[in-house]
Amino acid sequence: MKKIGVILSGCGFRDGSEIHEAVCALLAIDQAGAEAVCMAPDIELNEMNHCSMELTGAKRRVLVESARIARGKIRNISEVQAAELNALVLPGGFGAALNLCDFGQKGAAASVNPEVARLTQEIHAAGKPIGAICIAPALIAAILGKEAHPTLTIGTDPGTAAEVEKTGAKHQDCPVNEIVIDQANRIVSTPAYMLAERISEVYEGIGKCVKTVVEMA
Repeated sequence: MKKIGVILSGCGFRDGSEIHEAVCALLAIDQAGAEAVCMAPDIELNEMNHCSMELTGAKRRVLVESARIARGKIRNISEVQAAELNALVLPGGFGAALNLCDFGQKGAAASVNPEVARLTQEIHAAGKPIGAICIAPALIAAILGKEAHPTLTIGTDPGTAAEVEKTGAKHQDCPVNEIVIDQANRIVSTPAYMLAERISEVYEGIGKCVKTVVEMA
């Protein structure tokens, strides 16, 4: 059975992984006959109240919060090697741009969590496919933009697309229910909640993205 790594960034779209996107990705992996291997870095995040959409001032752990989505079956990303996996999938949510990297604050000048960068680079160097959802393509651009110049999509937002292209990556506009495939770099991306208004739209794009990634693996 193919093993698909899923990098989570917390639990909740404002300060972690977008839960709908993460669950849709996990469902699509299972439906494709593959096994999800959930992981996250063991770092702090700034807690967001998802009712008021305001920071609480409290801190939480990315790994501990991500375990909620993974039903406790999760690993510290520092312990995961590319050789264990056939592919990698990254759901979106602000956590991808705030916890896994700081693209949400610095745009193209973003720095990336060292373990997230390491595993992504190892997967890419091994020729294994990567799926990036919602804002996660910006994270991939921050990691691989300068060297691999991948073609990615975050939907149609011109400001975010411009920052993605400053990394050396190429942005391609894409509707919510479709995917962009970079065959040379074996990277598949889809806009999800960068554009979606309904969870069914999210699942349609993510389903296509994950199916393609698993088939490539």
